[in-house]
Amino acid sequence: MEQIRAIIEANRERFLAEFGELLGFPSEDGNAAGLTGAADWVSERLQRLGARVQRLSTGDGPPVIFGEVGAGPRSLLSYSHYDVQPADPLELWESPPYTPTVRDGKLYARGAVDDKGDTVARIHAVEVYRAAYGELPLRLKFFVEGEEEVGSPHLAPLAARYADLIRADGAIWEGGGFDDAERYTFYCGVKGIAYFELRAHGAAYDLHSGYAPMAPNPAWRLVHALATLKDAQDNITVDGLMAHVRPPTEAERAYIRRIPFDGAKMKANWGIPAFINDMSDEDALTRFLTAPTCTICGVRGGFIDEGEKTILPSSALVKLDFRLVPDLTPELVTRLLREHLDRRGFSDIEIKGFVGMVGARSDMMAPVVQTAIAAARTTYGHEPVVYPSHGGSGPMHTLVQGVGTPGGIITGVCYPGMRMHAPNENIRLDDYFRHIEFLVEFIKRFAV
Repeated sequence: MEQIRAIIEANRERFLAEFGELLGFPSEDGNAAGLTGAADWVSERLQRLGARVQRLSTGDGPPVIFGEVGAGPRSLLSYSHYDVQPADPLELWESPPYTPTVRDGKLYARGAVDDKGDTVARIHAVEVYRAAYGELPLRLKFFVEGEEEVGSPHLAPLAARYADLIRADGAIWEGGGFDDAERYTFYCGVKGIAYFELRAHGAAYDLHSGYAPMAPNPAWRLVHALATLKDAQDNITVDGLMAHVRPPTEAERAYIRRIPFDGAKMKANWGIPAFINDMSDEDALTRFLTAPTCTICGVRGGFIDEGEKTILPSSALVKLDFRLVPDLTPELVTRLLREHLDRRGFSDIEIKGFVGMVGARSDMMAPVVQTAIAAARTTYGHEPVVYPSHGGSGPMHTLVQGVGTPGGIITGVCYPGMRMHAPNENIRLDDYFRHIEFLVEFIKRFAV
C-alpha cells in the first residue's frame, strides 16, 4: 500500500483540482448548461483516460456517458451520476455551492459526496493502478447518468436497449462509506419502491357538515379503505402481497447479526418509547433491511387550516409508498392493490401510480461482495460492516440483476457529517484519497 499512497500523494493537487472542475458545474435538474457542462467534462476526462466513450441518448433527458477501459476476461460496471440536488437555500451555504472550498480538511460543494466524488475517485483509481501495476487487468465500464436525482426516468428502457454493453461480472454502485463509529460500511442492495396516490370523491363541491347523515364523505371512504391495508400489529394485509416476499437467507441473517445497532440510541433520537410491537433490536433491524413496507406519506381532504370550518369535503386523497423486497415489483403491487380494494367494494377509489423501481439484493457470497470485504480489510485495517440491503430505494436492479450482472456492492465516500442534499455538502479529503486506495486494491483482487 505504501507504493499506492506515494503515487496518490504525488498527484494529490492535480486530483483535487480535477475534482473541483467537475464540482464547478451547476448540474441541477432544469439547468441545461450545467448538465451539459458536467456531461462533457466526464466524457472528455474518460477519453483522456483512454476509454472508449459513447454518449447514450435518453431522448429528451441528459445523456448517459458510457466509457470502457482496460482489457481482460472479467468486467466491472461502475455506476455513478453527474447530476446533483438543487443548492437551495443558497443563504445557508457558508461558501458558494459551485465554488469548491477547502476548510478544515473538508471539501465543500454541491455534489462533493453525491455523487461527483465517486465518479472522479474511480477515474483517478485507474490512473493510480496503471502507475503502480501497468494496464488495467479487467474491463472497467463507467456508466455515468444525469437523471438520478429525479428518479432516473429513462434508465429502464435504456438499460434494456444496451443490456449487452452494460452487463458485467459485478458492479460497484454509489454510496457507502463510514458510520458513526468510523467503521467502513457496504450495502449489497436496495429496496424497490411503488408510490401511489389514492383519491376518493363525494359531492360535486364541499357541503355543509350537517348533510353528513345523507351525503357520502370521501375522507371516511379513504379511512375505511386504508384500514384494510394493514392490521393493528403493522402487518401488511393486501391480499396476496406477502406471499411474494422472499425471506432473508441464512447468510443474510448472519451478516445482519454482525451489524452494530444501537436501538436505544435510535429511539432516543427519534423521541419514541419503543419500536413497533416493542420489537428487539435484531428484529427491528431485520425488518428494516428485508421486509416490505406500506406507508401513509400524507393525507389531505377538507378543511385543515387553523380554526373551524364545518364542511363535508367533496374529495380526499392519500399518498402511499410501498418499499419493495425481492420478489415484489411495482407492477405486481399495483395489480394486487387494485384487486384488493375492488374485492372490498372500493372500486370507486382512484389509484394513480408514479415512477416505481424494482429492488436489488446481491448474494452475500458473490465475488463482488467478498472482494470488496477483503479489499476494505486491507485498506482500512478493520472488518467492514456489511448490510444485505439498504432501507431506501434506487435503480440498482435495472443496471445489475436486470441485465444479468450477478451482483453489486454499494461503496463510496460518505460519512455522517457529509450533509448530503443539504447546504454545506462536504467530503473529507482523507476519505477521498483513501477511497482511491480501496478501489485500486479492489480492482487488483477482482481481476483475478
